Amino acid sequence: MQIFHRSTNTISRVSVFGAVVFLALLLGLFDVLIRSPWTSRQNVAREQPVQFSHAHHAGAVGIDCRYCHTSVEKSDFAGIPPTKTCMNCHSQIWAQSPYLEPVRASFREGNALEWTRVNDLPDFAYFSHAIHVNKGVGCETCHGRVDRMPLMSQAASLQMSWCLDCHRSPEKYLRPKSEIFTMGWKPEGEQEELGKRLMQEYGIRSESVLTSCSTCHR
Repeated sequence: MQIFHRSTNTISRVSVFGAVVFLALLLGLFDVLIRSPWTSRQNVAREQPVQFSHAHHAGAVGIDCRYCHTSVEKSDFAGIPPTKTCMNCHSQIWAQSPYLEPVRASFREGNALEWTRVNDLPDFAYFSHAIHVNKGVGCETCHGRVDRMPLMSQAASLQMSWCLDCHRSPEKYLRPKSEIFTMGWKPEGEQEELGKRLMQEYGIRSESVLTSCSTCHR
């Protein structure tokens, strides 16, 4: 006596196959979501206490990155400029602008402006600006064309796969140290040929060291 209908086998196969396909699609959707700007906040401008324009200061006026980010060449952190740095110019220029009242109030009262960090790595990832700058990685490589950003946004995903792209093939990204702070710099010849020469000149470690877990997770 047949207990199950003859179609049961077909239904079972379709159910199992459908479950596998659904699970694969679900995992694929999760992967797309976790890499999307919605999660990483890539290219999303952040609200700041003062809507500082890098396009104006670094682009139009041509202020060097190091004027504000004074510790970028010698410290893990690039540094956030104190209000006094702003007032070096704005005590004379736009001195009465209502947009700059938070800056003037900060200077008068001695309270630091609470800037919102844009490029903020998780605590479990070790990163040193000094190491990267002194090994030939330009500001633009990670931060994008800040000289074209009216409001600062995160140019890269800052996810581990993005870091590994560079650590696996640093020759694609290195530039002469004299051009670290130059926006829009282009190599005169082939980038990879130049990068390989700079790897030797700057003492860049091997791929196995650069991609070791302990290099970034200490």
